[in-house]
Amino acid sequence: MRYVLKQRLLSWGDDFYIKDENERDVYFVDGKAFSIGDQLSFQDLQGNELAFIKQKVLSWGKTYEISRSGAVVAVVKKALFAPFHHRFTVDVPGPDDLEAEGNFTDHEYTFRRGDRTVATVSKQWFAWTDTYGIEIAPGEDAVLILASAVVVDQACHPDDGKRH
Repeated sequence: MRYVLKQRLLSWGDDFYIKDENERDVYFVDGKAFSIGDQLSFQDLQGNELAFIKQKVLSWGKTYEISRSGAVVAVVKKALFAPFHHRFTVDVPGPDDLEAEGNFTDHEYTFRRGDRTVATVSKQWFAWTDTYGIEIAPGEDAVLILASAVVVDQACHPDDGKRH
């Protein structure tokens, strides 16, 4: 499935709209403007929270927790040392951890589980705001991968001058 993640140009906090491949809004990510560390609520269009993203402020490196119904379902962490490429790990319960690797400065990277690519992320440069195309393999947890892509954006581009 293909999604388009677009950051709002003028907003209090970091807000994102997520559209499907037919340009229909499917999710909204509401960034909390006045919080210590990044905090974002990943919601459906009716305002139901599907996931909550919270930056762990007292940790080594950029670390975020993704929770559902109050339980942590993933910890996304930027690798402290990756000499050739930046790298993020998405630690989920059990053996299904993900790794994001690529060129985060140019907004081009993939999510992999072992040797299998489960999602690709690519930025469209013509937009005023951060706009990403995200293609997710069938059978994957779209909310988890989309929330992880939001985390990568927050960690690699912490302000981009958008907070007002």
